[in-house]
Amino acid sequence: MKLYAVIMLGGALGSAARFGLASLIDARSGTLPWGTLAVNVLGSFLIGLFMGLTGPDGALMVSPVTRAFVTIGLLGGFTTFSSFSLQTIMLMQDGQWLWAAGNVLFSVVLCLVATAGGIALANVLPLRS
Repeated sequence: MKLYAVIMLGGALGSAARFGLASLIDARSGTLPWGTLAVNVLGSFLIGLFMGLTGPDGALMVSPVTRAFVTIGLLGGFTTFSSFSLQTIMLMQDGQWLWAAGNVLFSVVLCLVATAGGIALANVLPLRS
């Protein structure tokens, strides 16, 4: 039961952070949902960094509960691929096919690159003993 409570707390915090950051960015952007894209890229980078630092060969040891809090709860609540999917479909329904395709391309490619970047950064940080 403790694990579920920790994950729910992380999810609530991540969701609040997602809403705040995405709303801030979207208020200043155009047609493409830049806030959702930014949150997905940042969340992908952070999960890569965290897992690179705390994985089997990582420099930091964390408990399974901490790993679940960060990856499933906090970052699971923060990233927004369900929102991404809905917004892409809405762009397509509005006939904005180029924006929809751009959203898919940017989201997938940039999130993959960000995750790899987080892992790469974790591997070069001077935390290993």
